[in-house]
Amino acid sequence: MINKTPIILLIYVPWVLAHIFSFDPKLSFLTAWIGSFFIFYISIFSTIAPLKTTKSDGIPVMKPIILIQIIFAGFMCCTSIFYFLQHIDGDIEIISECQRLSLLAHCSLVTGMILMIKNENNIQSTSFRPTLRLVSWICVLAYLSSKGLVYITPIIQFKYPLQILSITTGIYVLIKGTAERNLASSLIGITMFSVHFIESTLTGFKEGIIVQILILVFVGFHYYRKFVLLTAIPALIIALYILPTYATIMRTESWTKGRPATSARTQAYQTFFAEENDHLIMENNYQFLTNRFSEIGMFVKYVKHTPDHQNFRGFEILQNTLTSLIPRFLWNEKPITEHVAMERVYEAGVISRFSNASAKTRPVVDGYLMAGTIGVYALMLSYGMITQIISNTAERLFGGYEMGGILIFNSLFQQLWRGNSLEFLVNNIVCGLILMIVIYFLMKILNLRSSTTKL
Repeated sequence: MINKTPIILLIYVPWVLAHIFSFDPKLSFLTAWIGSFFIFYISIFSTIAPLKTTKSDGIPVMKPIILIQIIFAGFMCCTSIFYFLQHIDGDIEIISECQRLSLLAHCSLVTGMILMIKNENNIQSTSFRPTLRLVSWICVLAYLSSKGLVYITPIIQFKYPLQILSITTGIYVLIKGTAERNLASSLIGITMFSVHFIESTLTGFKEGIIVQILILVFVGFHYYRKFVLLTAIPALIIALYILPTYATIMRTESWTKGRPATSARTQAYQTFFAEENDHLIMENNYQFLTNRFSEIGMFVKYVKHTPDHQNFRGFEILQNTLTSLIPRFLWNEKPITEHVAMERVYEAGVISRFSNASAKTRPVVDGYLMAGTIGVYALMLSYGMITQIISNTAERLFGGYEMGGILIFNSLFQQLWRGNSLEFLVNNIVCGLILMIVIYFLMKILNLRSSTTKL
């Protein structure tokens, strides 16, 4: 059994230093910001990192300690540098405080994961070998099921995880089929990827496109490591250059003016081929990097509002979360979850009640609104522990990392990558657990097991 105490203690060193330097807000902010990169190194790459890998095994990049940490903490802690530089002559003290809270959330998230990581697991498990044929069927059936659920309102919440399952399995079939020179699988994979990508371009949201790019990068890493390392960052930079303007035009033309989504998409494409739009593109990108790319700006508003103008909410958010789990057919008068979650957004003045925008809180903010610093630590520690427990369970049920981790866990629980307001996040987790159990028993009944194995 590996002693986890040294790495857990080291993780909190940057947070302690950031507090020691709090007399200088700029130095404190930078210490906290750099601290997240230190945690990345200690928990992923160092000799005391909890995941032990060999050259033959490769790096399990879709394990929570790597994938979810990089996305969650990267978005929460690292993107704030642009907002900081934009407001360096403003109220730096509160920005620095928010960065320290974000770093504490990063520390507690990783602590929770490390505590629950199993170094040895001798539990017998049914193994479902992810053959290209099996995964192709899962991809197609998940896609058709997600489309069918549009017409079954009481269980429509299962649509999104099934959609992500289809996306992930489609990309897996594409990449593994190409690596194994399986033409039929490659064609199925590229077809499903194209269908999902085209649909994402019609929504007006950036997240769907970015999620598909990230899945492509992380799954591709297992088979084309050097190629991915060389192309992933340039591809993400290009996406971040294009998407702010693209999404803005899509929303203006389709949502506001009511034009067909396909026409709005065509106009959005054409924007990038006209030189006179260069200034517009750069302005949108600047606003995106310094404001919307990071949510620290909204976090600042919450910290200013609570507890000075609004008391900490205690268990109120947890009560709302439990209420949201009650099926509406059992309680017709149940409050609309969207309205409940948005109420604290309006009260803090983050956006206007008359705005059509949805800017729901993230787990770090909900933790702060419940109990300040203690709330952030407790909620994010629980977040890390629950995430790792679910990952362990998926791998145990489905026979290992490839089927259980890459395909099942990172599809059905993709919302854990970035989090959401607790009311929606817990709903996502419950839906994911139900789907995971249903899929497991369906595969077991259909006798798709290849063997019984030790994890």
